[in-house]
Amino acid sequence: MNQARELTWDQARENAATISSALSTEKVALDESVGRTTAEDLFALCDLPTYTTSAMDGFALCDAGPWKIVGEIKAGEPSSTIVLPGEAMRIATGAVIPNGVDTVIEWESATVVNDFVHASPKPGAHIRPAGAECTLGDLLVADGTSITPGIIGFLSAAGHDDVVVRTKPRIALLLLGDELLLSGLPHSGRVRDALGPQLPAWLTRMGAEVVCQDYVADELSEVIAAIGEVATKCDLIITTGGTADGPRDHIHAALSDLSATFVVDRVRSRPGHPMLLAQLPFNPERPLPLLGLPGNPQSAIVGLLTLGLPLIEIMLGKEFHELSAVKTKSELSAPENFNRLVLGNLHDGEFVSGEYLGSAMLRGLANSQGFAVAPSGITPAGSLVRWLPLP
Repeated sequence: MNQARELTWDQARENAATISSALSTEKVALDESVGRTTAEDLFALCDLPTYTTSAMDGFALCDAGPWKIVGEIKAGEPSSTIVLPGEAMRIATGAVIPNGVDTVIEWESATVVNDFVHASPKPGAHIRPAGAECTLGDLLVADGTSITPGIIGFLSAAGHDDVVVRTKPRIALLLLGDELLLSGLPHSGRVRDALGPQLPAWLTRMGAEVVCQDYVADELSEVIAAIGEVATKCDLIITTGGTADGPRDHIHAALSDLSATFVVDRVRSRPGHPMLLAQLPFNPERPLPLLGLPGNPQSAIVGLLTLGLPLIEIMLGKEFHELSAVKTKSELSAPENFNRLVLGNLHDGEFVSGEYLGSAMLRGLANSQGFAVAPSGITPAGSLVRWLPLP
């Protein structure tokens, strides 16, 4: 009996997270690291702010006023000045606070008469203490974090020039189907390919990269040859189409011919039932995973998120995580012993089902933020369901 056959949606997702391990690492320039995944904890290399600085353009003051203006402090210059009681210095935002200063008053709240500042400041106002945001050695970003533009700015301010990240999982994409057109309008029973153009974008958002993309005819010998051709070029093969049991569906036969081991062979999920995940024995020390996605576009994306996303995240050194729960605004239903993944959006934290939810349809996918994971049977409105966001 095939132990990988007809798994529950949760079993399939968990299996996908167990068959690989984190890839190697590389060091990249910080300004080129957006979207990459950290491969180590990152700590502050200095206090932030490094100096006690002014939060406003205005006047740095000492003691009670009025205050005589005795000079100016520019941003980016060290300050060895000592400000005495009754003295003030013009100061720029970010400039170092001189010794003796106990408050800063913004220029628009002050009146200057004959080089004297008249104002009613609050003691300690508009002064940023050194180390207020972080201090030397503080943990800033944990291992396994996807780097955002905000993280880049934070790490740069805290002294980092580069960062160690996981290498991107290399994906070989094989698209099966004699009916696929790559340009122009559908004609003569053929259809435009909707997966070839979109899958690389989804994979990029997941942190991977497509290193080769080929179209393969629905012939068993060509499917076997195509898999063998890309096996040495990638960390994961993804195929589309050919995972069912029709006369032109050759993925199962090709995998058997290549002595693959099935990790997942069909999932009790709608859409996406004929998805699969297997391991190819080209390298016994690190078997090569192959993710077989159904040919229907919405089913394929369900398969990508169910099996591909956990697998890729493990390659990136991330931890397998449970999904968050949200309330559903409307009743949902799923076939007995199946999960149903329903496209839709979150409005004020509540799931609202989308439209055009057929497995071959793309309109619902184009207008949705993610999937609600509905359990078997009827889920009443107001119930909690799990939320699987699109990347």
